[in-house]
Amino acid sequence: MRHQNGRKKLNLKSSHRKALLRNQVIQLIMNDHLTTTKAHVKVVRSMAEKIVTIARVGNELNARRRVKQLLPYKEEALVKLFKEIAPRYVDRPGGYTRIIPMGKRVSDTAEIARLEWVK
Repeated sequence: MRHQNGRKKLNLKSSHRKALLRNQVIQLIMNDHLTTTKAHVKVVRSMAEKIVTIARVGNELNARRRVKQLLPYKEEALVKLFKEIAPRYVDRPGGYTRIIPMGKRVSDTAEIARLEWVK
């Protein structure tokens, strides 16, 4: 049985969802924080934590290829991930990010949250 194993669809086609998540993870890596809706933050968080878990082993060829497959758009993001972000979490067993709720957006009352790396 596959109960509760689905993904959040975010009301997007799979190709749009994949591109959106990749771009948001890249923005999280480059800027050290991401502010968007709470639903997007929750999905981006899981992807970002999986990527950091892969990158924690160091700058090995296989790890770099696996992350490059998930984030093919920006080489600078990969460099920053492997040199700055992943080494911080080598001894940490998980939970590399935190979600900070920021209230509701005025225009459509969507819940806004901020995703950032745990220091």
